[in-house]
Amino acid sequence: MAIGMNDLKNGLTIEYSNSIWRVLDFQHVKPGKGGAFVRSKLKNLRTGAVNEVTFRPGDKFEQADITTRPMSYLFAENNGRVFMDVETYEQVNLPDDKIEAALKFLLEGMEVKITMYGNEILGAELPSTVSLKVTETQPGIKGATATGSGKPATVETGATITVPDFINEGETIIVNTEDGSYKGRA
Repeated sequence: MAIGMNDLKNGLTIEYSNSIWRVLDFQHVKPGKGGAFVRSKLKNLRTGAVNEVTFRPGDKFEQADITTRPMSYLFAENNGRVFMDVETYEQVNLPDDKIEAALKFLLEGMEVKITMYGNEILGAELPSTVSLKVTETQPGIKGATATGSGKPATVETGATITVPDFINEGETIIVNTEDGSYKGRA
């Protein structure tokens, strides 16, 4: 289905410039002189690159048919990860470079959404928050509050997260998977 600049909205996936893009942000601009246009921020779902693109009134593009399938992470294998479709039990091996951002918070048995364009796998979408065990950090400070500057902590997946001073090794914390920030104790 061909769509134009007035049909853009956040989250829409389009086929543009020989790739698949997700609209992250857009703004209709009507200057005092000249025609209206749309300034948009697009994320390439194949490479992860974010570009700013300006669309003019005559520009047309196709809406991309993106599907998501729930899959469970099983184990690491060579340079990839093995996932199982929770409905069909079919196993799929995804290369690490396709899901690089998700690897910091991926645990065995975790259910993720795999994004697909036809038969091409574009990536993995984690839940918005995950509970992870702190494996290494400095000892907690008695009487410390959450408003302090924080300290680095390594979690069971190997990622390093800034946590409040009162968090100790062995505690389970909730982490935001989008920005890697501490959200609280589990």
